[in-house]
Amino acid sequence: MKISKPITIHQRSFKSISDHSSDALDPDCLFVQTTLNKRFHHTISQNQSIHQDQLYQHFTLPAHIIGITGTNGKTTTAALIAHILLSHHYKVALLGTRGFFINGEQKRLKGLTTPTVLELYALLEEASDCDFFVMEVSSHAIAQNRIASIPFAAKILTNITSDHLDFHQTLQEYIRIKNSFFDDNSIQIINSDEPNASIQTKTTYGIKNQADFFAQNFSISPSISAQIHSPTSSTSLTLKMCGLHNLYNVLAAITCISKLTPLSLEQISHSLLSFVGVEGRMEILSTTPLIIVDFAHTDDGMKKILESFEGQKIVVVFGAGGDRDKSKRPKMGHIADQYALKIYLTSDNPRSEDPQVIIDEIAQGITNQHKIISRNPDRFASIQEAIHNLQPDEILFVLGKGDEQYQIIQDQLIPFDDREVIRSVLESTQTTKKDNL
Repeated sequence: MKISKPITIHQRSFKSISDHSSDALDPDCLFVQTTLNKRFHHTISQNQSIHQDQLYQHFTLPAHIIGITGTNGKTTTAALIAHILLSHHYKVALLGTRGFFINGEQKRLKGLTTPTVLELYALLEEASDCDFFVMEVSSHAIAQNRIASIPFAAKILTNITSDHLDFHQTLQEYIRIKNSFFDDNSIQIINSDEPNASIQTKTTYGIKNQADFFAQNFSISPSISAQIHSPTSSTSLTLKMCGLHNLYNVLAAITCISKLTPLSLEQISHSLLSFVGVEGRMEILSTTPLIIVDFAHTDDGMKKILESFEGQKIVVVFGAGGDRDKSKRPKMGHIADQYALKIYLTSDNPRSEDPQVIIDEIAQGITNQHKIISRNPDRFASIQEAIHNLQPDEILFVLGKGDEQYQIIQDQLIPFDDREVIRSVLESTQTTKKDNL
């Protein structure tokens, strides 16, 4: 990777930098020792290498870096923080599953939630004149030390529930990794209602348990309204979003902004009036009938979405990813069984696995098998059938992919967007109705 200015180390000047051992053949290239390339460390001259923990000394970084981790809520919390800051004329970079943005303009398309070490530092330097750099931090990135020695101003924990056990092996290890992110002197902002959090020195936000920042007298459907309290003040909040999980996300964002800026609760709350949500996160595609798309791809993620509409007639279309944590599949089925009236099981990035096997594993968690309307690996056909059969008093949730624009089948990325499928089916349905008049 070419760098904007040479790095001088070991009395040598390097014009490029890489974590690939093959690039060490170039005398002008500095080799970065990372957690992932340990096996090559001994083969590279110490006069031509630097450890990843030293990188921060050689890059120009933004003034304040905010890291957000958690099983669910990272993307929305990051977007909320960026929106508030931009509304008050701060310069802001945003990095996560949706891509890389500077002051609202997309600079990079989607990639890893948290990039590799060198790519991350390159993005940090690209945004070096920003007041804030807001980033999502995945459990993989923590375990692989991709966020090596980054001087975070604040870190946020949204929640910790089961996910990525294909990588972490056990829930206990996953919990340990998430908590290990907070082993530094940054401002640590923690969900007080998360039982798996074990951070000692912290600023808290919450709803059920005592917290520094908390909500009272709230409503979560069809939109959010609440009274928000801090240690020094309180204000009313209205937001064009719904769901208890989003109230938690808002509290996390408000807490972070309050700790890092002089903005008052009232100023923060006012700026949230113009926030309309994040693409693919509780995104309403149709109001009549009501059809909602969300990225929820774990049992806890599904629960957080569906519980906000408990007592209503819920129809859900979903699947589970192939070559990923298999333990969550029946748990996702159980949540669908608990909240939904009708269930359409289908594919969601089956990768190398047989999609029918994945569907059957999800179905094992569904006690009332009569709720399963279909077990069809064809996601388009499943969404189409669900819309065609949807009654006026039912709500359809299409879960798992959010704003993703592809299906991963075997090793191929096949163009597929739930939202475009829904719009297409609705349009053809309306055209058919007109033709039959």
